[in-house]
Amino acid sequence: MSKIRPYKINVPEAKIARLKQKLAVTDLPLQIEGLPAWQQGVPLSEAKRMLDYWLNDYDWRKTEAELNNNLPQFTTDITVDGFDTYTVHFVHQESKVKDAIPLLFLHGWPGNFTEVQKILPLLVSGNGKDTPAFHVVAPSLINFGFSDRCAKPGFNLTAHSEACHKLMQRLGYEKYIIQGGDLGSFVARVMVQLYPDSIGGHLLNCAAPRKPTAEQDPELHKRLQETELTDEEKEGVKRGAEFEKEGMGYHRLQATKPRTIGFSMADSPIGLMTWILEKLHDWSDAYPWTEDEILQWVCIYYFSTPGPNATQQIYYEATHVPDQKPGTNYSPVPLGRSRFPGELVEAPKLWHETLGPLVFWSVHETGGHYAAWEKPDELVQDLRRMFGRDGPCAGCCGGSRNGYVDE
Repeated sequence: MSKIRPYKINVPEAKIARLKQKLAVTDLPLQIEGLPAWQQGVPLSEAKRMLDYWLNDYDWRKTEAELNNNLPQFTTDITVDGFDTYTVHFVHQESKVKDAIPLLFLHGWPGNFTEVQKILPLLVSGNGKDTPAFHVVAPSLINFGFSDRCAKPGFNLTAHSEACHKLMQRLGYEKYIIQGGDLGSFVARVMVQLYPDSIGGHLLNCAAPRKPTAEQDPELHKRLQETELTDEEKEGVKRGAEFEKEGMGYHRLQATKPRTIGFSMADSPIGLMTWILEKLHDWSDAYPWTEDEILQWVCIYYFSTPGPNATQQIYYEATHVPDQKPGTNYSPVPLGRSRFPGELVEAPKLWHETLGPLVFWSVHETGGHYAAWEKPDELVQDLRRMFGRDGPCAGCCGGSRNGYVDE
């Protein structure tokens, strides 16, 4: 059995110096004047401001020390069938409540494992009496953060799911729950189909259910025809259509020609920063991103073990390599949704029943795509409600692992 090894981020000084050199000789493009600020992407003025801060004021060593102090990090070696053995980096913090609920937190793109940073202390601090507690595991997906790179083609969502499941087993969590958004939600959806007996439930803040059809879902389809969409659902459909029209360029590039755009990601710090910054700005709900927050996320990519271009491979594989269990297939594992108004694409509530038993539904007044970062209190509250003593998934992990102290 592979050992669990403590891990500290320690970027070589030469890499930091090289970054400074590249920032110092950055060439910036011209832009058309007179258009709304973010209409064609990151404004030149914003790029200049962030470049100046990154070059002259940002302290990666301070960020590095804070992450090392606040996030208990480890690595272990995981073998994925048909591929290889990979070093997987992860955060693992156990609650002081012995029988806390094991929770796998799955990040997305352009996020990373540090998305767990704000919710971690809230999750583990449940008192075990009236508030459930959680043991939290937050891996860097393979090709992300400080996990290894997969150099073989075909490493699709099924392969990512296997790596995450084996990690939980390695840590001794035979049954656990999942919280995920963005790509993490798609990995979670494959996991609940491949390993339904090991997963007590999953709460997603992002989901892509298919539309019920008369052929596949006759009863559900009939209910859908008889049910008028709410104003909130109509707005979600409208927002999704707009995103499909104006916001999917990144996806089409990364899903078709990741190698070409990868040259810019690997070589140009400002190219990487603006590629990510656009998504942080456009996909959040007016969240006041600080320069340090933005650059923490960007630098996790720039200094990552597999390199900043490796993260795009998952888009290509998900599009070109069929999964054993597509994320839209039905699973008997209980499903919950945390719905935030700034999410990119939102399907009507009834559509979600094509995914599995929808046992929890929570609608929030504010918040966007990065729920754990923008609205940590609300997301944690949803986890407590779904998996707590009076929730629909109470005791879902079986045995004494129910998040409470025995009374």
